[in-house]
Amino acid sequence: MKKARSRRKGTRWRKQDTELTLLALPTTIWYILFCFLPMFGIIIAFKDFKISGGFLSNVFKSSWSGFKNFEFLFKSNDAWIIIRNTLGYNLIFIILNIVIPVTLALMIGHLHNRKAGKIYQTMMFLPYFLSWVVISAVIWAFLSFDKGIANQMLIQMGSEAVNWYMEPKYWPYFLVFMNIWKGLGYGMVVYLATITGIDSTYYEAAVIDGASIWQQTKYITLPMMKLVIVMMFILAVGRIFYTDFGLFYQVPRDSNSLFNVTTTIDVLVYKQLKTATVGMASAAAFVQSVMGCLTILLANWIVRRIDPDSAMM
Repeated sequence: MKKARSRRKGTRWRKQDTELTLLALPTTIWYILFCFLPMFGIIIAFKDFKISGGFLSNVFKSSWSGFKNFEFLFKSNDAWIIIRNTLGYNLIFIILNIVIPVTLALMIGHLHNRKAGKIYQTMMFLPYFLSWVVISAVIWAFLSFDKGIANQMLIQMGSEAVNWYMEPKYWPYFLVFMNIWKGLGYGMVVYLATITGIDSTYYEAAVIDGASIWQQTKYITLPMMKLVIVMMFILAVGRIFYTDFGLFYQVPRDSNSLFNVTTTIDVLVYKQLKTATVGMASAAAFVQSVMGCLTILLANWIVRRIDPDSAMM
């Protein structure tokens, strides 16, 4: 009887529950409006959608097209190039965007001068706030054929000017470098926060035992960072079928000569929208979402088989 009464008391609504509900209400409304409600638009991927009047009326009145909207992704002559670029670049980004930020975070974390560490951290974090449109203008100032700084330096050294926007062989390196340069600061801050949260008594005990800095990093810092590193890896794998549109469209300035090395699924969808229907863009987004969900579940399953404590679910 006492247990039943305690359960009934625990289920009563309290003032604290009201406060927490009101606190979570804005976020809940935001998720409903911008995350769950738009999922209704998936139906457009299977319809011959025409924009002429009200949105809901057009959705219900448009004729069903089955999987016709998906054909342009897989029947295109350039399908292999697009999938290769999307997956290839993302695999490189996933590896380098974990290895380099973790390495720099470890280096800055061992600096004795905290003020210098803050300066380095701020300098590396600033590019994250820049728009790709601004970055593309800066890159144009360097790589322009006529007045670019790079070509002027080559001419002064006795070499010929290079038309960078007509040479595909250089751009895989440019794109990888720009992606790392822009996102390095954000990833490093995440790992630095993890390092800061490690209990200092571990390091004090290690110093007493005579452990070197490398041994402290190997046996204390990296194991403590493992959970965050695995989480960032799984989240990155979930977006392996997405690419940064600004990086692959704005930075190369939509040069046709660079099509084979800069065109990804997102760029193709944008170009298709100029001549194709909204249904095709919805179909491409639907494929990206489904494949992203499958890859993140697969990555989490692999991690759970290797180390169950590091899996997200």
